[in-house]
Amino acid sequence: LRPGGRRVSRSAEVAGFTHHLCLPAGSKMGISRDSRHKRRATGGKQKPYRKKGKYELGRQPANTKLGAKRVRTVRVRGGNQKFRALRLDAGNFSWGSEAITRKSRILDVVYNASNNELVRTKTLVKSAIIQVDSTPFRQWYEQHYGVDLGKKKKKTQKEDEETEAAEGAEAKPAEDSEKTDVKKSNHVMRKLQKRQETRKLDTALNEQFSAGRLLCAIS
Repeated sequence: LRPGGRRVSRSAEVAGFTHHLCLPAGSKMGISRDSRHKRRATGGKQKPYRKKGKYELGRQPANTKLGAKRVRTVRVRGGNQKFRALRLDAGNFSWGSEAITRKSRILDVVYNASNNELVRTKTLVKSAIIQVDSTPFRQWYEQHYGVDLGKKKKKTQKEDEETEAAEGAEAKPAEDSEKTDVKKSNHVMRKLQKRQETRKLDTALNEQFSAGRLLCAIS
């Protein structure tokens, strides 16, 4: 019996008691960055000598996905702001051996050593392997070394004649199909020639430039 003389079933009492245990008045679970709740290397437990502090709080991970840019601001300690990127479609990527950085478009998430689910959901996290657009790096390489990466080999004269015969009247104007070479001064030509002495490019990287997609790791 409850106060007031009302009779309730045993299952209702248990259910109400369980609910009361799960959600005690005034208690909140949160993400904490302190180490007092963790065990020592020897397995010992530390006695709680104080409650959680505001400076020890943690927040939910951003779990940034691949998509149109969507960034939210978070008000943090001291009235400052942090930025949570919920979705991103571009970023700054560095070519370490050439010591350059360019902003490039993110195309796809291809590998993650920790979890395949992060690849399926296209989540951008540290150490994820992604594919980016090679155009900014290809343009810099051509300007710096005078070499057009990923350019297909020129066809032979016989193949060109066969192609022109097949196209006939529908052939595109020569000014559209052929790229006009920019005239360079002798000083620029000597500078490019000097840079050729130290130029090295891995075969696998050259193939990626041919496909137009570079593999990068998020750091």
